[in-house]
Amino acid sequence: MTRPVILGTGSCLPQRVLTNLDLEKIVDTTDEWITVRTGIKERHIAGRGEETSKLAAEAARRALAMAALSAEDIDLIVVGTMTSEKTMPSCACLVQKEIGAVNAFAMDVNAACSGFLYGLDIADKYIKADPAMKVLVIGAENLSARTNWQDRTTCVLFGDGAGACVMTGGNAPDRGLLASQLYADGRLWHLLHMDTAPSLNPDLVPEEYDGSYIRMAGQEVFKYAVRAMQDGVAKVLAHANIEPAAVKLVIPHQANIRILNSLTERLAIPAEKIYINVHKYGNTSAASMPIALDEANREGRLQPGDLVLFCAFGGGFTWGAALMRW
Repeated sequence: MTRPVILGTGSCLPQRVLTNLDLEKIVDTTDEWITVRTGIKERHIAGRGEETSKLAAEAARRALAMAALSAEDIDLIVVGTMTSEKTMPSCACLVQKEIGAVNAFAMDVNAACSGFLYGLDIADKYIKADPAMKVLVIGAENLSARTNWQDRTTCVLFGDGAGACVMTGGNAPDRGLLASQLYADGRLWHLLHMDTAPSLNPDLVPEEYDGSYIRMAGQEVFKYAVRAMQDGVAKVLAHANIEPAAVKLVIPHQANIRILNSLTERLAIPAEKIYINVHKYGNTSAASMPIALDEANREGRLQPGDLVLFCAFGGGFTWGAALMRW
């Protein structure tokens, strides 16, 4: 069976860094309060010329360079995002234009923090149908554009950035994406959501609308997130008939350190196998896993044959896990 393999990875972060000490000047908080509760020390915030599609395009270029491919080689672009600078066209179409991927068709996936994971699964299906396809999967967010900077419980969490990978059909039967499991539960949308821009139809304006920013019931989300990711991981490992001890590296969605620590305890996988960079970037939603993947790859943490486990949880609710042999 042909399985999708990753040929190259890339990431891009905005130049501006916002530290916890900087946030102390903006909102009623402290570096200690943020660090203890989230593990975050700093995050990158987009500026002029760093729109979501621009960050995504630069991450894509770096992934293409590692893969030794040109943009014209790409057949499909999938972008996981909920913060594109435009509602239409899609961020993926803007990326296509930006990098010159003239032979690709393009689409966005809005699965919040699970967006990159959903993108991997979409790429898997297309590549299994046509192993020669080359697919660019991107996670990109500018959450600073949808953050309430007066809400100290949420504004300390989020950052901006983009990550990408290039995938195609592999020749070795034991390499590539082994299994993925995706889930959603729209009944719980109210615990983590973001309104869209104000409606121009007055009959469709929500009664309690006061802005297009992220709202989150943090404690409730925490409980669901840890259980859901644990369950997703267990099912994807069982589907692939792999024991947890065989996993070389876990790349989870970087939500906050408490979720990551709780997940580590429940997975029965040593902490040193869990890749964590939330302290540097905060929660970048769909961008968090591909940014971490690119860092781990460039640091030499991934070697041929290594089992790599991905897991995520986001608004929707959406969640899932995927297992890949590098």
